[in-house]
Amino acid sequence: MVKAAEDDGITTLIHKSGTRVERVLLAPLDRFPAARKAGAFPTWTLSAAQKDFGTLITRAASGEPQVLRRNSTPLAVLLPADPNELALSPDTAAPAGVASAGGAVSRQPTPTRERGRRLATLGDAIGAVLATGSTPGLSFGLARLDEATGGLHPGRLVLVAAEPQVGGSLIGLAAARTALTDNARVLYAASGPSSADITRRIIAAEAGGDYARLKTGVLTEDEQQVVERLRHAPLLIDDGSDLTAEAIADTAPLADHLALVVVDRLQRAHNPRLPLSGEHLPKASQILRELARAQNVPVLAVLDTADPAIVNLLDADVILTLTNTHGQQTTTVTVAERDLGIIATTSLLPDLAHARFLDTTANTVTAPPTVTGANAPAEELPVAVGTAADRELADAALPFTSGAVKGLPAEATRLLAALRSALDGAHVKDLDDLHAPLTELAAAGLQMPDSAEGRRLAAALHAYNTPAPASAGAPGPAPAAASTPTGAVNAPVAEDGDEAERDNDDGLVPGDEEDEPEGAVFPALRILKESVARSKMHPIPVIRMEERGSGPWPLISEDMDGEPGWVHPDVTSTRVAHVRNGKRVRRDQLEVPATFGDGLMCLIDRNGSFPSACSAVPLAPNKLLHTGPLDAFDRSQAGIYQISIPEWTYPGMPHPLGRLAERPDDQGRVWVTTPHIKMLERLHRDGHLTDPVTIHDSWTGKANESLFKPFYQATKEARTELIQAGGEPYKNYKTRLSIALRLLWPKRPESRSPFWRPDWRMSMVAEASVRHWTIAFKAVQAGHALIALRNVDAALFWVPDKTAPDTYRIGTGFGEVKAKFIQPGTFIPEGDD
Repeated sequence: MVKAAEDDGITTLIHKSGTRVERVLLAPLDRFPAARKAGAFPTWTLSAAQKDFGTLITRAASGEPQVLRRNSTPLAVLLPADPNELALSPDTAAPAGVASAGGAVSRQPTPTRERGRRLATLGDAIGAVLATGSTPGLSFGLARLDEATGGLHPGRLVLVAAEPQVGGSLIGLAAARTALTDNARVLYAASGPSSADITRRIIAAEAGGDYARLKTGVLTEDEQQVVERLRHAPLLIDDGSDLTAEAIADTAPLADHLALVVVDRLQRAHNPRLPLSGEHLPKASQILRELARAQNVPVLAVLDTADPAIVNLLDADVILTLTNTHGQQTTTVTVAERDLGIIATTSLLPDLAHARFLDTTANTVTAPPTVTGANAPAEELPVAVGTAADRELADAALPFTSGAVKGLPAEATRLLAALRSALDGAHVKDLDDLHAPLTELAAAGLQMPDSAEGRRLAAALHAYNTPAPASAGAPGPAPAAASTPTGAVNAPVAEDGDEAERDNDDGLVPGDEEDEPEGAVFPALRILKESVARSKMHPIPVIRMEERGSGPWPLISEDMDGEPGWVHPDVTSTRVAHVRNGKRVRRDQLEVPATFGDGLMCLIDRNGSFPSACSAVPLAPNKLLHTGPLDAFDRSQAGIYQISIPEWTYPGMPHPLGRLAERPDDQGRVWVTTPHIKMLERLHRDGHLTDPVTIHDSWTGKANESLFKPFYQATKEARTELIQAGGEPYKNYKTRLSIALRLLWPKRPESRSPFWRPDWRMSMVAEASVRHWTIAFKAVQAGHALIALRNVDAALFWVPDKTAPDTYRIGTGFGEVKAKFIQPGTFIPEGDD
């Protein structure tokens, strides 16, 4: 019954028999919004309510509502069915089902419907739409914006997403001013601006007065007239410091004939004085959306960021994203709907001196063309960048990249989608980077579907692979011999993304940050996002752009992975030129001296080093705070630490900090992540380090080791299935896995990744490096001869026969390894340039 109330809005009528018949309603919260207010009524967890359900029915029947909750979240409410006991709306009292509760309730009663849910025929629905279609939504007061959105419609939550100083609040003010012009009642919930701020902005916008001057209290004659006109306007302002979404939902029903609710604003950064901030935003948006439906009014909420990672967490029906481009005088408004994506864009002219936006003189509303099927016309792409072959290939690929037509390998679809993104955004550098892999794709001879779309794409690929005449005057695709960036169709794919990376290269291409399409073999990015969202610590997945240049973030580098690049000092390593699949790669040839005895080399290759590390990597889900020098490492915290490089003298084993130990600052110090601190502490405790770790500086937060664990579990299960299948599905799995983990720290400023946490990324890589080093160290302690240790997955031992060190488990699963035995004098088959 609770699930029916929560998910479907069903109200159930319950009878309890006894000395007298007691009747109550188990109702959804939108039938009685006051139930959401903390402490207003008795609340019960579902398990407690199930045990004492009979008592709760008696109390509710006597007029005392009983709120049912899951943990701390209210779900439904028990209300008296007799309207004389508690004044409820007629809708609330309408029974939707009956259940018998007998005497003492030992199980949850099973509801039986007295009447079915109200169903509408398509004809009824068409009639209702046509009857209401002539009534436009409430105007924003800006013709271009009304044209792009259709106005503000009842029952919908509209989110205005804009960075500070772009003018998001002015959209809410414009809508409120327009409603007041029609004498419509507006509730303005101000979480941030005060009632005085709102009043001055309305006066400035209505009178065209100087907003800054109005703060002095000096009004012109025109402004005084505007004030008199507005004095009796039906605007209700709530600027209480403890303003919550629940309070707004409780207040709105008290305002008769309410036409609009404006919430200004939802604040991205947590502020203990402003409940509508930080981790409370997703729940607040759900409540505001329920309010819009329950009261049948538009609710417009202003958010102080346009970050997609935050916007996508909020439960809005319509999203207006405001952006300013350097050198342009207009503000671009992108209109997106919950289920459809972007439906239109328009431009407004900011008039911030008068606290308002103005319409641009020209009609600047544009809408993407409607694609109704595989044969729909392609979107018109800008001709400012790219060649004719680029644009024809992008147009021909649209049915496949949009999902309307299937039949291409996932990597080919991703590459073609990246081409469309580069052309659409006029990203010349990205386009240049894509030419080489696209040329290889065109030369690969992909099998196309036998359809008009398949034949057009095949022809476009053939034309793309045909060199343009010299007189064409435009650069053609790069030759196939050019270096292929990560993610190209024919490029070798590193095992689970464990190839070396550098500070200015994240190995990503445009389009990688988009969620995988439905039906993808392994939607790694979606799984990683869901894993983080499940945490009860309310993680902050994206650090704001303006914060990235200070605090701990400039201190983090790729060197913090601590990956080794070590060869035993008695072994001679020689670089050998080698070509694989037409590509130059690095091959090392090792000369092992006779002092090692007879034997051969055993190459250990760890499976899934990075995703395996996700099983328990210590991270700080929230922001890092400056905790300075520490007397000792606190295991309840995680972050980054500046330490002195400890002395390491153990024979036949590289330094535990890997290449990081070779890059100290002038004082012999380095910054490390939590996994390396924990390893050094353990080595000192076991007597392998003489001195304890000295922490000179630190940035830390409360630790959590399970943030990525659901991602690890899903990755492990998928690998078990896909490694048996092999081929394209397994290759796609590895590629998507690599992309998802790289997106934790995207390097391109224009990237729209749902993450920007370099500390998470480097802690995960460091955890993989620590595990790799630790198991190799155990093998050395057991008497095995390590001759090379590299990256997070490759170890080379000198063994007397074809037997791998018993500290490793041979297999295909996570935590297991593959072992290859190599005769002396041959090169090591590992290490792509």
